[in-house]
Amino acid sequence: MRPMLEEGAGFPNRLLYTLAVIAGVSVANLYYNQPLLEMIRADLGTTALAANHIALFSQCGYALGLLFLIPMADLYSRRRILLIDFTLLILALLATAVAPDIRTVHLCSLVIGVCSVVPQFFIPLAAQYSRPEEKNRNVGIILSGLLSGILASRVVSGAVGEWLGWREMYHIAAAMLLAALVVLRILPDARPNFSGSYGALMRSLLTLLGRYPQLRLHTLRAAFAFGSFLCFWAALAFKMAQAPFYAGSDIVGLLGLCGIAGALTATVAGKYIARLGIFRFNCLGALMQLAAWGMFLFGADHYLPIIVGILLLDIGMQCIQLSNQATLFELCPSASNRINTIFMSGYFLGGAFGTLLSGAAWEVAGWPGVAGAGALLTAASLVITLWTRR
Repeated sequence: MRPMLEEGAGFPNRLLYTLAVIAGVSVANLYYNQPLLEMIRADLGTTALAANHIALFSQCGYALGLLFLIPMADLYSRRRILLIDFTLLILALLATAVAPDIRTVHLCSLVIGVCSVVPQFFIPLAAQYSRPEEKNRNVGIILSGLLSGILASRVVSGAVGEWLGWREMYHIAAAMLLAALVVLRILPDARPNFSGSYGALMRSLLTLLGRYPQLRLHTLRAAFAFGSFLCFWAALAFKMAQAPFYAGSDIVGLLGLCGIAGALTATVAGKYIARLGIFRFNCLGALMQLAAWGMFLFGADHYLPIIVGILLLDIGMQCIQLSNQATLFELCPSASNRINTIFMSGYFLGGAFGTLLSGAAWEVAGWPGVAGAGALLTAASLVITLWTRR
């Protein structure tokens, strides 16, 4: 019999760090495509916009998974949900590896996105069962694992794509089955937080959204900031394939490694949220993102400004996400999964919008258009923060 967690009684460090690692391994599947977009475009003989939509379908799938899967953790066994989730994820990865055309890749990317929501089962779990004084720290550790997985995914997929090909990357990713077995073995039992039907559970999301203005505010401004973040990554492979770089997927993946600063930020920033305040964290994060877009625009033909810009973009994004997400769990601890669902669904819808906007801007105006679109999204997040003063 697995141990039953008690709310607020403390979250074991061994379990916390194990879940952080699994969070990174799981979410990586959502981002393997980013360094490979140009390679997939060339191999399947499609357009840059159609290749960009691979990332778009992944982000939309993730938002759907957040909306319809994560709330189920308040109603059903997490282990049962994760077993089905990982099975579908492995099948989608294998189907992508043998996909004959771009439409098949789009469909598989949607399924991969839906099934890559695993870390979002862990974040509210850590928040709900941690001691109050450790809550922000523990959420930050899970987020660090998630962010490290995102960083590693770009580096690994870029290298594998360059050396072996993009299809082989998806064959390798199907080894996620091992992570699934670990999750099912170590995940403890947690009491359901909701009694009723799945329909009533989903309707309660609207109740929570209407009850807490703070939830609406935090979700909206974080969504715009994440849209700006993905606006950059959705177009980078196309930019780097052109003059003066003529860089392959391996270089794009290595640039993703610069985002390690963002992962480190999430590890240590949680304990400073209460001291500095959410308003300051959001202003700082938005200003760093705007500075990054300035470097991407005016230093577009040099590696150093792009690298510094990536550092600023990642750190700024983590300041915004962590300060908005971690503090929401205090609103209603018994509904932590549903609150996280609302926040992250909006967050990734913002990311999907940024990805879509990036592809359109690239088609119309090239890299300057992408820079303008990304800066506009960050500016929207900052305006919301300054307008509400919260």
